[in-house]
Amino acid sequence: MYDVIISGAGPAGSKSAEILAKSGFKVALIEKDTNWRKPCGGAVNSRIFKYYPELRKFDFHRINEIRIYSSDFYKFGYRWKRAQDYSINVDRLEFDNILRNIAVDAGAELFDKNISYDFVIKNDQKIGVKTKSSSGIQEYLGKIIIIADGMSSKLAVKSGLKKKWKTEEIMIAKSAIMEGENHIDKDTISLFFKAFKGYGWLFPLKGNKFNIGFGTMGEDNLKYNLNQMYNEFVNNSNIKKFIPKERYRKIWEATYPIPGLGVLNKSLYGDNIMLIGDAAGFVNPISGEGICPSIASGKAAAETAIKAFESEEISTQSLRNYKFNPMIKKIVRSYKLTYSLLDFCFENQGENFSKMCKIAESDDHFREDIVNMFLFSQAPPKDFILKLNSEN
Repeated sequence: MYDVIISGAGPAGSKSAEILAKSGFKVALIEKDTNWRKPCGGAVNSRIFKYYPELRKFDFHRINEIRIYSSDFYKFGYRWKRAQDYSINVDRLEFDNILRNIAVDAGAELFDKNISYDFVIKNDQKIGVKTKSSSGIQEYLGKIIIIADGMSSKLAVKSGLKKKWKTEEIMIAKSAIMEGENHIDKDTISLFFKAFKGYGWLFPLKGNKFNIGFGTMGEDNLKYNLNQMYNEFVNNSNIKKFIPKERYRKIWEATYPIPGLGVLNKSLYGDNIMLIGDAAGFVNPISGEGICPSIASGKAAAETAIKAFESEEISTQSLRNYKFNPMIKKIVRSYKLTYSLLDFCFENQGENFSKMCKIAESDDHFREDIVNMFLFSQAPPKDFILKLNSEN
């Protein structure tokens, strides 16, 4: 019997496991495959060092600038070197395993190559998790269950806390890690927005490697073919200025879904269950950035579990503290405002987004508002839209 079962050993699950294990609790950390690379652009903002100061000793690729392009390739940039801490761009296979190892070193038990598919139920109470592995069906029993196995989680739906995602409620993206001679600025990540709800990216990695991808959002998932949009983006004449060679060595490629509504605020907890990370929607509705918010959710869930154990009460009432954690409340509020801007930004064939870029070029405060919204999941200020409308 474990104190806590955590299904999913990505950043959110690993942070929960680390905190709980350090506090002396017996933790089972279940992962489908530690050799699986989470499809992702890999950009991680500087807040990661707040949660993992030990990551500074690793040789991750440093990022000090972001460039954002509108659909007509109007560009603005924001450089923060010397103004604030550097960000990093990572290969998720390496990054996620580092975080898992930190959790294991703290005392969590990692069970690899286990696919969670259902709950163990006794007297109408969910008392554990069933998994499939090469050795057959496994059962892991625990007092609290934390679901951290992504937006495609079977447990999240079977918990009764949420329904399956609809196509228009998500972002669908395709990305690849490639290697070869390129003209990508080595400390700069670039986002390229379209006239519809979609954008591409170019993120540098160590050596001559880079991460390139494209995604569509919301109802435009149904209007546009992702593979076609990805190929058009990769072969666009403006993108070819960065990657001019005809062929690059493809190290990895995948297509994947991302939550697109923001945090599922009404689906965060139950009697002895909490949802964290992608499973709970901790992903920026416009930029798709979700690593640090997911880690924040994992930290908040672990702290909530510890308080529940200390009070000797594990119930819906005790776990509601997770939803009202100050950091969770801040992220929820920010994502609601960001999501409300989604349609506005892409109105009139992306005209509003183009205006955002033009204002940002000459208005330092407005530029910082946009960067904070994309990189740090901060809600835009109240006068954000007023500034845009004043340009009409």
